[in-house]
Amino acid sequence: MGRGTLYSGAMTATATPALRRLGNSDLNLSAIGLGAWAIGGSNWQYAWGAQEDAESIAAIHRALDLGVNWIDTAAVYGLGHSEEVVGRAVKSWGRKPFLFTKCSRLWNPDGTIYSNLDAASLTNELDGSLKRLGVETIDLYQIHWPRPEEQIEAAWELLARFREQGKVRWIGVSNFSAAQMRLLEPIAPITSLQPPYSMLRREVEKDILPFAEGHGIGVINYSPMVSGLLTGRMTAERAGALPEDDWRRNHPEFREPRLSRNLRLVELLREIGSAHGITAGVVAVAWTLHHPAVTAAIVGGRSAAQVEETAAALTFRLSEQEYGAIGAFLAAENEA
Repeated sequence: MGRGTLYSGAMTATATPALRRLGNSDLNLSAIGLGAWAIGGSNWQYAWGAQEDAESIAAIHRALDLGVNWIDTAAVYGLGHSEEVVGRAVKSWGRKPFLFTKCSRLWNPDGTIYSNLDAASLTNELDGSLKRLGVETIDLYQIHWPRPEEQIEAAWELLARFREQGKVRWIGVSNFSAAQMRLLEPIAPITSLQPPYSMLRREVEKDILPFAEGHGIGVINYSPMVSGLLTGRMTAERAGALPEDDWRRNHPEFREPRLSRNLRLVELLREIGSAHGITAGVVAVAWTLHHPAVTAAIVGGRSAAQVEETAAALTFRLSEQEYGAIGAFLAAENEA
């Protein structure tokens, strides 16, 4: 992979990010990967607002240059547009990172989203993703959501056949419970799980992360910065001024009464980060990487500047004291 100068305050020009093996695969991943949800652009149900393709491609190139070696996208992001942009960016960069994408989420003509795990639908989806990404094989192909649940076993059998056919290298799941993963294991090994995990969303700590760790399933968590909330850039004013087509506008974490609590948490993260010359967002990502079940974290970036702000998460790790301080804050807030 390409390497450039890592010029965040927490890293040096000679720092080399350690790679982590993903589950039962041969994929050695950088500690963070670039999430391509937001670069799908606007005019669909879960959009982040308008996005320029040139800025997205610059963000991808910068991430790869700094040492990120994998990109996570999905067919549904931007209704296929995210995959197209990723494909164009990788082709023009010249060296291929690992490309991960997801299936089972489709769209109606009006942009609304629905789920389908039928064999014919999944086959068409895979062909579409291969074409948009401009590759013959996808490194990690994931079922996006376990819906409809009664179809997940048959769908998993089909993904295993896709792997036998050489169209995908490894197969994983996203947003699955431990019980659902248990159903799939006798059919074919699960390489990875992609769950939401952050200091504001910890439900997976109870059963899901222990199951993954105990069964050798790699974990690549998404939304470690809670979709930009914990980056240090979000304010009450900015949250209130999010565009009408930004899905976060109506999310409870971005509205009162939770917003004020979350911004107090950001102040603690900023305080910890300032001692290392890094942002609150990097501290938020490092908090998730502290969990032993987590292999790597998905970090979004809509511009080269945003990528540069979070690149320190490739190497920065929290001390036990810092991790404990965050834990004490979260416990106190939950009791309040």
